[in-house]
Amino acid sequence: MSRAFVKENDDGIERDLLERPVSAHRNLVTSSGLEAIEQTLRSLEIRLSAARASDDAAAVARLQRDARYWRARRSTAELVPAHSAKDARVRFGSRISIRLSGGEMRLFRIVGEDEADPSLGLISYVAPVATGMLGADIGDTVDTGAGDGEVLEIS
Repeated sequence: MSRAFVKENDDGIERDLLERPVSAHRNLVTSSGLEAIEQTLRSLEIRLSAARASDDAAAVARLQRDARYWRARRSTAELVPAHSAKDARVRFGSRISIRLSGGEMRLFRIVGEDEADPSLGLISYVAPVATGMLGADIGDTVDTGAGDGEVLEIS
C-alpha cells in the first residue's frame, strides 16, 4: 500500500486508513460470488480476533476497514438467478465460448465486480468486453478485447 494513503502516529501505527471505494454500479452477484463474500467475512472475523488478541492495532484497523467494505457489499448484493438453458442470449452469469478469427478459443463468464478475475476468464458485467457481449446470440460476432470472435456456445 502506498504510504500516501495512511497516516502514522509517533508509535508507527497506521491511522485514518481510507475506506475501500464502493462501486456506484449495482452489486450483482452469482451464487458463488455471494458465497465468496460470506467466506471473506468469516475469514476477516477470524483474522480480526487474532489481531485483537495480539494487540496488533495496525492489523485491527486494516481488517476493520476491510470488514466494513465486505459488509456493505453483502448488504447490497443482488443475487442473480443462474442462467437458464432456455435463454440463448448472453446475460449476467453466462458462460460464453468464443472462437477468435484466428481459430483460438476463449471462454468467458460474466460475473459481479468483486468476482471478476480476467486471468480466469471471469469478467465483470460492467467491463467493456462484457457489455459488448450482453444480449449476443450464438453465431453473433462480439469484441473480446483480443479481437472479434464468434459466439459458439452460451450456458
